[in-house]
Amino acid sequence: MLDMLTLDQLRVFVSVAESGSFRAGAARLSRVQSAVSHAIANLEAELGLTLFDRTGHRPVLTAEGQALLSNARDILLRIDALKARARGLGEGIELELSLTVDTLFPIDAVGAALAAMRAAYPTVSIRLAVEPLGGPMTSLIEKRSALAIVVGEDFRDPRIAFEAISSVDQVAVVSAGHPLALRQSGGSIGLADLADHLQIVLSDPTPVTGDRMFGVLSPQTCRVTGQDAKHAMILAGLGWGRLPHWQVARDLAEGRLVRLATGALGRDSQLAAEAYLAHRIDEPFGPAAAAFSQALKRQLGA
Repeated sequence: MLDMLTLDQLRVFVSVAESGSFRAGAARLSRVQSAVSHAIANLEAELGLTLFDRTGHRPVLTAEGQALLSNARDILLRIDALKARARGLGEGIELELSLTVDTLFPIDAVGAALAAMRAAYPTVSIRLAVEPLGGPMTSLIEKRSALAIVVGEDFRDPRIAFEAISSVDQVAVVSAGHPLALRQSGGSIGLADLADHLQIVLSDPTPVTGDRMFGVLSPQTCRVTGQDAKHAMILAGLGWGRLPHWQVARDLAEGRLVRLATGALGRDSQLAAEAYLAHRIDEPFGPAAAAFSQALKRQLGA
C-alpha cells in the first residue's frame, strides 16, 4: 500500500503541519478545506497511522506524525532539487563550475563571488583549486577548469581569453628577527646582500615555466609548493621572499614581518601585478560562470 503514496499527499501533510490547521493548509495550497482533509485521510490510510489528533480545536501532530514530518520534508526538498536541476539542464545551466585560482589572488573575494553565484544558481556544484604559477593556465588548457584567475603577464596562450579584473600588490618581506631585517637601519640592501640569504620561492606544479626563474635573485633557495607554506617559512625566519600584500598586511602592521629596505624589488619593496579572469575561447561562459564573473567584479570594484 505504501507504493500508492503521492507527492501531493506529502505536500498537503507538510502544509497542514506547518500552518497549524486544515483551513490554513488549504489556503496555503489554494484548495478547499475538504480536499485537504481528504488528502490527509488517504495518507493516514496508506500509512496505517494517525498523523493528526483532531480531538481539540486545532489538529495537533501525533507522535507518529511528528516523527514522519522530517522525512516528508526531506523527500519534498529532494524532489524540488531534482526539478530545479532538470530545469537548469533545460536552460543550459552548468552542473558544475570549475575554477582554478592563482595562489597570489585573495581567496576571500573568490568565496564571496561564489556565494553570490550559488544564491542565483543553487543547483550548481563547485570545484575549486588554488595553484601557483602555471597551474591556472594549465587547468584551462587541459580542460580541468572552465575558469581561471591568472596573476601576471608570464603565462599566455592563444586559446585563452583574458579580462583584467584587478591588481595584486606583492611585497618583499622578511621576519622581524632575520639578519636582513636587523640591517634595515644601515642603509639600502643591495642585490648582493639578498643573494647572501635564503630566498623562499614557489615551485611550479606544471611544466609550463620550464627553466624560467621568476623573481629568483638568490642562488640559495627554499622551494615550496604553496603560498601558505611560503608565508609560514618567511614568518619563521628561514629566509626572505615576496608575498601578496593582502596576506601580510596584518603581519606588517603588528611587526612580525618587515619590508626589505631595498630599491631593487620595487618602490617600497612592492610591485603590482595585473590579475585576469581567463577562460577558453572555445568554451564561452555559461549562466553560472557569467554570474560568478559579475559577482567577482562587484567584489573587486572592477
